[in-house]
Amino acid sequence: MNEDVLSAEDVKALQPYYTAVIAALKEVYDPEIPVNIYDLGLIYELNISKAREVSILMTFTAPNCPMADQVLMEVRESVEAVPGITKCNIEMTFEPAWDKSMLSEEARIELGLDFDDDDYGKLD
Repeated sequence: MNEDVLSAEDVKALQPYYTAVIAALKEVYDPEIPVNIYDLGLIYELNISKAREVSILMTFTAPNCPMADQVLMEVRESVEAVPGITKCNIEMTFEPAWDKSMLSEEARIELGLDFDDDDYGKLD
């Protein structure tokens, strides 16, 4: 059996870590937008292994973000501060490109965006 494949018991045991890691990600804010990176939709994938190593696939709202290194450092530090998490690996991607449709409902409300906005889902 593949050791990377999680059993139902593994998933149940790891669930509290997912909750805690998401809470940690919600403490990291985009430097230009007053919304956390999770609600902005910058986290494309979040996986936790049996060894409690976190793997994150994420993006930025723009490929040339001048604060990218700072945000990545904050993500790593915030996630690795979660009790029980042993490591945080981050992979960057710009496919698909981020757009406003990736905002959570909370982020849209915080930014004062109308859900019926004609631009909803279109690239900036």
